[in-house]
Amino acid sequence: MRKIILFCSVFVLFVSFKTLNGSNKPMNSGFTSIKIDTLFQDKISIRAIVIDKNKVWYGADNSRFGYFDLDKKEKFEERIYRDTLNLEFRSIAQTSKDIFLLSVSNPALLYSISKKDHKAKLVYKEVNPKVFYDSMQFWNDKEGIAIGDPTEDTFSVIVTRDGGETWTKLLSDKLPTNASGESAFAASNTNIVIKGNDTWLVSGGKKARVFYSPDKAKTWKVVETPIVQGKTMTGIFTADFYDAKHGFIAGGDYDLPNKKTDNKAFTQDGGKTWELIGQNMGFGYASCIQYVPGGNGKEIICVGSEGIQYSQNGGENWMQLSTDSKLFTIRFVNRNTAIAAGYNKVVRLNFK
Repeated sequence: MRKIILFCSVFVLFVSFKTLNGSNKPMNSGFTSIKIDTLFQDKISIRAIVIDKNKVWYGADNSRFGYFDLDKKEKFEERIYRDTLNLEFRSIAQTSKDIFLLSVSNPALLYSISKKDHKAKLVYKEVNPKVFYDSMQFWNDKEGIAIGDPTEDTFSVIVTRDGGETWTKLLSDKLPTNASGESAFAASNTNIVIKGNDTWLVSGGKKARVFYSPDKAKTWKVVETPIVQGKTMTGIFTADFYDAKHGFIAGGDYDLPNKKTDNKAFTQDGGKTWELIGQNMGFGYASCIQYVPGGNGKEIICVGSEGIQYSQNGGENWMQLSTDSKLFTIRFVNRNTAIAAGYNKVVRLNFK
């Protein structure tokens, strides 16, 4: 069933923030406040969003997907009916013509959605009791990649070279071997980061590592990180790169969401080495981190168990902009505007 829901009301929350190093004095520059507009509320869980000009596309639970039109202030939503399956979409990506949605568990179903007429077409299916896909991105209009938990001894990695019409799973001998208990987390569709031809995948569980490909998934190397690891729900949950050299990873222990140590690290050499930062500062468990556009690789926003956090010095110190812990994922529209989604809502963040 297709429906258009008119945007009826906006909930506006204005929040000033304080530093998290014991001082209420704001930093000298950067953001000093945030305004939160609720775009829509529903009984829904959203961990995957993508910005397409004036539209915010989302994948959600209960077989739902749709978009919110920022200009018209309207929500469009549809369901993909597949037998009696109740699909959950935690991976989303786009080309100029299509939106792609990938469900998490068995069977894994990947759909292309036409931006023009919203028709859905199944382009990939994988049946395996261990299948669980976590994240998806495109290098360009023709080439894309998705990552899932291991069904054998390596990550499940599928790629397309024809604009998403067909997808092929990489053979295990083309990928580094995963450690026992090493997987990925479908927290916010940020397990994959792409800059040009460079690609980084991040892992968690018994190991917390970064997998790197310089050539669009043709060859791979893997690097150890100091992020907390060793248990099923520890490791790297989210990653972002400002450019090909400067990157940030975060996560922690999902079962100890307020533990602020060994959960943040940065690189200045393209992911060859990683160094812990912000020990006992800012947030505990992180669901999604993103670099602020135009922030010179120093400004970072995090959403997670302790609300919305902001750093303007590369992750060394953090400020709390909001205590809202129900947001799972965030993407920037421009330097001062971002869209965030999570438990029962999608919001627009205006940074000042």
